Amino acid sequence: MHGVFAFALAIVLFATSGSINVQARTSSVLNNSDIGVGGILNPTEVAQISDEEVAKAADAASAINSAQDKDEDVEEDAEESESKLVMANVSQVMNIRVAPEDDAEKVGVLYKDCGGKIIEQKDGWTKLESGDLVGWAKDEYLLFNEDAEKLAQEVGVQLVSSKEDALRIRTEADENADVLGVITNHGFVDMIEDLGNGWISVDYNDQTGYVQAEYVETDFRIDEGETMAAIEAREAEEAKRKAEEEAKKAKLMQNTGAVAAGADEARLLAALIYCEAGNQSYEGKVAVGAVVMNRVKSGAYANTISGVIYASGQFTPALNGSVARVYSGNIPDSCVQAANAALSGETNVGTATHFRRAGGHDGQVIGAHVFW
Repeated sequence: MHGVFAFALAIVLFATSGSINVQARTSSVLNNSDIGVGGILNPTEVAQISDEEVAKAADAASAINSAQDKDEDVEEDAEESESKLVMANVSQVMNIRVAPEDDAEKVGVLYKDCGGKIIEQKDGWTKLESGDLVGWAKDEYLLFNEDAEKLAQEVGVQLVSSKEDALRIRTEADENADVLGVITNHGFVDMIEDLGNGWISVDYNDQTGYVQAEYVETDFRIDEGETMAAIEAREAEEAKRKAEEEAKKAKLMQNTGAVAAGADEARLLAALIYCEAGNQSYEGKVAVGAVVMNRVKSGAYANTISGVIYASGQFTPALNGSVARVYSGNIPDSCVQAANAALSGETNVGTATHFRRAGGHDGQVIGAHVFW
């Protein structure tokens, strides 16, 4: 700063001194290479420097400094304008490695439409951070700058979370409107639009709701990558769940034992199956037959097929005459086959003794029915 000021002051002195003296001093300086700016400003050669000249020199120095600061600001702005966002540019998945080498250990993956933050770039590779995943990816499989931002806007979501313990979601942008639901301080919903009037519209279970902007925080998020450790843990959990489902299914399919029945009762069972599940899959037909046979075996119901089917208030088709009409007519082969399977002890609903149209009760759903 002092050097700039001195240089500016020298310029002012040249501009404001008398023409004869300036020429003389200039000539002296040009003929003596050992004399620099300090020599020009030597107090023994310059008799007086007015306050006005000093002020002009200060203004000149300030202008030079301002220009330098602007140049530095431009450089900083250019650096800041370069986006750190990076997005995967693949149709399915890409590998992330521990080092920028093709044969380096794989530490995780980025899926289609996932993104992250640039940490470092080197030789056609980018080190990135995406959630818990940190590693190197080939640039040819990535999007940067405007391309990355464009994709992020397409696939990202704006989330709204409550700053309060619980925040009511209203049916309208009015604090007196009905309550549609509640967001807790650990929950979030998708944002639809900031209405600009102190309210934000949100998606709550596929319905449009409204929350007051002052009580929420918004956060733009894109999908993140997955580490190998997370993948292994997820796959182990999926394998465990699949094994449990298979065990449960095997138990439901376990034969409950055959029941001897005459041709009439077998036909009666087939007629009921047609009335209750004639439009269902074969599995659905067997399930209805199994419910009847489970009742016969349970001891809580009649111990005959006809007794179970015609029990008061149990099977509507039996009570309104539909079963009798079907029994007297033609019964589809699939219903006869399902009845014979149930008579042999076959079941796909375990020991369930009830069923109804799906949607109103917990249980095992097969087609349009739920069994329990």
